[in-house]
Amino acid sequence: MIFKLVINKECEESVCATVHERTPLIDEVERLVMQDAAVDKVVGYEEDTIVLVRIDNVELFYVENDKVFAHCSDNKTYRIKKTLTEIEKIVPGDFVRISKSGIANWSKVSKMNVQLSGAVNVFFRSGYSDYISRRCFADIKRRYGL
Repeated sequence: MIFKLVINKECEESVCATVHERTPLIDEVERLVMQDAAVDKVVGYEEDTIVLVRIDNVELFYVENDKVFAHCSDNKTYRIKKTLTEIEKIVPGDFVRISKSGIANWSKVSKMNVQLSGAVNVFFRSGYSDYISRRCFADIKRRYGL
């Protein structure tokens, strides 16, 4: 493998990778390159209070009734005024899409439960649980070698 870094303050930044095939490592490199400036907090709303929620404290971002929420390790839930797509662009590599309506912090997962029907439930350290869609579970298996 060859690595080449050219620093030129007068040019627009770009990254070009030539690879034999797409792998989980390449996916992670792409995500890191495309990620905006490092963000460690997101604005959350708890009734009439505005709170800066640390992203590393969030176990799950999910959609309910067309609104996005962040469920945190301390079992508090905050309303987030961003879409899941916008959140997906700012969260670090530990976060993974688990369904059309959820993005989970994989470092906060304690266990998964596979049911006879093929459904997969994910349990977080706080005791909170959600499901993993079949399509996303296939990506998770590939990414983490499950």
